[in-house]
Order: sequence, then structure tokens, then C-alpha cells
Amino acid sequence: MDEKPLQWHAAFQAALQIELMEDREFLQFLKEYNLSEKPLQIDTLIIKLEPGRKIKKSLGRIFRQYNVVEYKSPGDYLSVNDFYKVMGYACFYQSNTEKVMEIRPDELTVTLISNHFPDKTIRFLTENHGITITKEYPGIYYMEGLLFPIQIVVTKKLSREEHIWLSRLRNDLNMEEDIEPLARAYEGKQKNPLYAAVMDMIIRANRNLYEEGKNMCDALRELFADELEEGIKRAREEATAEAIQATILDNMKEGVAAERISEKLQRRFKISPEKAREYMSKCGAEV
Repeated sequence: MDEKPLQWHAAFQAALQIELMEDREFLQFLKEYNLSEKPLQIDTLIIKLEPGRKIKKSLGRIFRQYNVVEYKSPGDYLSVNDFYKVMGYACFYQSNTEKVMEIRPDELTVTLISNHFPDKTIRFLTENHGITITKEYPGIYYMEGLLFPIQIVVTKKLSREEHIWLSRLRNDLNMEEDIEPLARAYEGKQKNPLYAAVMDMIIRANRNLYEEGKNMCDALRELFADELEEGIKRAREEATAEAIQATILDNMKEGVAAERISEKLQRRFKISPEKAREYMSKCGAEV
């Protein structure tokens, strides 16, 4: 059975909040913010609850009151179309208000986050719009010459010390430079859902480091073992549920009686009659 694609965006949402944790109480994070009744969604909208407050992390120093954030997963690329889409979202967000200038354009920023520097997109914008781009911090570039202040954040180029989590939200990590410092930062935070969500994604995306790493210290191996065990257990449960559903639907198409389907499920998947009826009910089978 093919593995499910990694859900990078959920981990990114958690990592972003972790990175801005020092100012968390002064920020409002709105995930997949709907721009209208139709499915137009901003990845993340960050609103300053104290408009004039300066954000400590370099990632947030460009922020004004309203901040549109677009995230591209490690295997994706920030294209010219993506750029215009996000700019369109920002314009729509500014204009879709009851009063004129309710959201001032000079209080809005755009952040584009990608694992790769978008060379082609930058070249196009430079040649066609005359933008200028400057490197402000490691992995953080400011763009000038367009409607709003814009920054491009290249995760793999971020400071590993300042942005411990976001810089490592990738699938090409190094054991000594990336994983061991990350594991130390994770100690004592295993029960925090934000940290757990990011760590779970990082481990699943870089599982080969655990499976192939021969020089991993015992403490690190123990930490990863707990995370992997939970991830493997969850993956097995999801795979079993999918197999049960497929079995039910196949038998329903063949006209197999509900009682007979239940018996097959109990025998094949070692589940109770009650559990079999629960799965069948979810599939619309008579129980």
C-alpha cells in the first residue's frame, strides 16, 4: 500500500507559532483563513494584537498589523503564479471590508516561505517590475518595489540557532547538525501539541536517519524511538482502517450479505463483532 503524502502544512503552522513564541500572546494566528464564502484561503494570517509591537525573531521583524503568509512544502516550488496568487489574496483581504481603508495597505505585509530560493520567480519580477531584493538575515530576503512589504524566507538557509524548528522542517536533515540539536530542544516539550506536531513530521520525513544512523547516542535513540513507535502505530491503524473499508465496499458491490461481511471482517482483521458493525455503519452497510 502506498504511503500517504506528508502533511507539511499542519507541521508548518505549528513551527511558525513556535518560532514566534516569545511574542505569541501579542499575535493572533488564523490558519487557512477564508477570504470569502468561496474556497479562497490564505495559508496563515497573522494579526498583531498590539499594532506597534516589534517582533523579536528576525522572521517577524517585517510584520505590520496584518501579515499574509504563504508556505510551500519542501518538494514544492514558489512559482510566478504562486506569487501573483498570494498578492491577489493580500489585495482581496485588504479590500473585502465594510468600510473603505478599514485595513490600511501600509499595515499589510506578505511572507513567502519555501525550502528553495525562487530564482526564476525573482528574475521575472526583477525584469518585469523592477523590484529590488536584499538579504536582511540568513535565509530572509526583503523585496521592495511592489504593493506591500514582502519577504522571502528560505527555510534551509535560516539560522539554525535562531529558528531551530522552521529551519529543520525539511526532509534532508543531517544527524549531527540538525537532529541532535533539535532533539535537545525537544526535551521536556513532548506533551506540547505544537512541538509534537513539528517533531512528528520531521521524524517521519527523515526516518532514514533513525533507521540508518549507527552513531546515534542512546538518549537520542530513546527519544526517537518513542516518536517513531507512535507514528508507526498510527500508520498501521490508518492502513488497517483503509483495508477494512475497501473490504466492506468490495463485498457490498458483490451483494454479500451484511452478516457474512461482518464474519469476514472479524476473521481477517481480528476485530470484535461490535467493531465490525461500527466500520460497516460508516460505509453505509446494513448492520
